[in-house]
Amino acid sequence: MKRLLCIALSVLAAACAGEPQRELTADTGTMVGEVGDPRNRARIHTELASLYYARGNMAVALEELRVAAEADPRYALAHSMFGLVYMELRENKLAQQSFERALQLSPNDADINHNYGWFLCQTERGLQSIQFFLQAIRNPLYQTPWRSYSAAGVCSMRDHNLKDAEEFFQRALKLEPDEPAALLQLAQIRYRQGDFGEARRMVARFNRLYRPNSESLWLALRVERKLGERVAEASLANQLRRNFQGSKEYQALQRGEFD
Repeated sequence: MKRLLCIALSVLAAACAGEPQRELTADTGTMVGEVGDPRNRARIHTELASLYYARGNMAVALEELRVAAEADPRYALAHSMFGLVYMELRENKLAQQSFERALQLSPNDADINHNYGWFLCQTERGLQSIQFFLQAIRNPLYQTPWRSYSAAGVCSMRDHNLKDAEEFFQRALKLEPDEPAALLQLAQIRYRQGDFGEARRMVARFNRLYRPNSESLWLALRVERKLGERVAEASLANQLRRNFQGSKEYQALQRGEFD
């Protein structure tokens, strides 16, 4: 979930189209013969950093970000990207400083607000995170507001605020009916509410659209159990056993702890 919703990150690679041809060096990916103003260089190296981040290469991502920051210390997206990398490395103090600097430079940027909100949620400040997700959504140029609604729902659930979580997930799905976290987590809420038919519909949609995980299989299994569908329940139990024997959901199945 972490990588799915943080991820949330807008990788800016598409913006590279039309740039003069460059090559990557073998060590850091720094471009040879690059030209342009400092802001453009900062943007290009931040884009490279986001690509290395997506590949899990944090060391090279940090090197690219250092080049970006040297080119233009006031480029807000570089500082936000620093925050994401440091968050992945669990350097929370450095992540906090990076996100705060990014927001100082660009307080209304939707992606920066979203990423900082997710950082706060991941560091057990879920209630505080909501204001940053909502700030992202208020930006009329924000192209993916459903991801911030969905993230706000996840963080509300972590704070055991199911009422707000339900509303956030519903808003996310109204804008993007296939938003994965909202689909699965709202299905969880419907299960808790005893609406097993709606929970079945939503978790089944999730499992069709995305690769089933231990959480989605376990929810689907419990739904079928509540509905008395023993064949479907057994099939889901087999999938859970084959693919996720080390999961907490499979351990719960072994103990017979369905609720």
